[in-house]
Amino acid sequence: MNLDLDITFGPLAPFMTDPTVEEIWINSPERIFIARNGKSELTNLLLTFDEVRNIVERALMWSGRRLDLSHPFVDARLPDGSRLHVAIPEITATHWAVNIRKHLLSHLSIDELAQRDVMTPQISTTLKYCVQAGLNILVSGGTQSGKTTMLNALTGAIPLTERLVTIEEVFELNPQLPDVIQMQTRSANLQGEGEIALRRLIKEALRMRPSRIVVGEVREAEALDLLIALNSGLPGMGTLHANSPRDAITKLQTLPLLAGENISHKFIAPTVASAIDLIVHVGLESSGKRRIHEICAVTGRYENDRAEIESLWKWDGIAYIQGLGSLPHPEKFVQIGAPIASWWNK
Repeated sequence: MNLDLDITFGPLAPFMTDPTVEEIWINSPERIFIARNGKSELTNLLLTFDEVRNIVERALMWSGRRLDLSHPFVDARLPDGSRLHVAIPEITATHWAVNIRKHLLSHLSIDELAQRDVMTPQISTTLKYCVQAGLNILVSGGTQSGKTTMLNALTGAIPLTERLVTIEEVFELNPQLPDVIQMQTRSANLQGEGEIALRRLIKEALRMRPSRIVVGEVREAEALDLLIALNSGLPGMGTLHANSPRDAITKLQTLPLLAGENISHKFIAPTVASAIDLIVHVGLESSGKRRIHEICAVTGRYENDRAEIESLWKWDGIAYIQGLGSLPHPEKFVQIGAPIASWWNK
């Protein structure tokens, strides 16, 4: 057993070192769950309140983030790349709620995900060319559907000559590129000062000579800053919680409205239509299998204040059905010498 994990996580260490365990969560000291292959199970592990608190405090020592009555939530990255989230009373009813999400597949490439049946080889080839051509890609899906894993795999297809800047709430991405700057948000201090939000980081990223930017997850008004950045000619990618590609577009047109009353749908619709090129929607099936469920192209057109999308592939439960849509910006594929005729068969 890894000595550091044993010291930090104590009784939870066997779950942390088990490669089949995807996530660990504590509802109370007597009710501790884990997830394997997308399915949850109750463990027979029993802890005390002090053991739970000590595990959290030891884990947070590395992250530099704090947890107290004035700041009853914490979201932090652990040394092994796992993500820790904790909520304490009076936000929770009685017990500390602890989640540790492990990123078991975060190191996999697009081709390796295809080998695991997350997509077909043709789709993986298409996605690699889309990244290399500089298309703006939005990865959508529900919680635990594999959005971060997919986004991390897509960053692996970015040309090695490019400079990448990533912006996240908590470090989760692990891009394997020689020229990378990673930034994460910061919470306010005890005086309520010093907070650095995603919106600020996106603006700062544009001053760092990026060839491409990646936003780990778009949740609120930072959607506006991302759209403006992508409309400036800078390629980028990001993730968004949504039930479908169409819901993702609708949500992406709604979130910028949080930035202020002077932002309207009439401004956002054409902005989204021209800023986003591709939507990759991933899902977690009842069997625990994670898979790309649909890929849609954003045509660049909009009608009735809604950006138009076309399906390229859709999973029907048995196989992928190719849609009537076409890849956007064919001139970009010509520029990188992508052999379109041999892999895009309409």
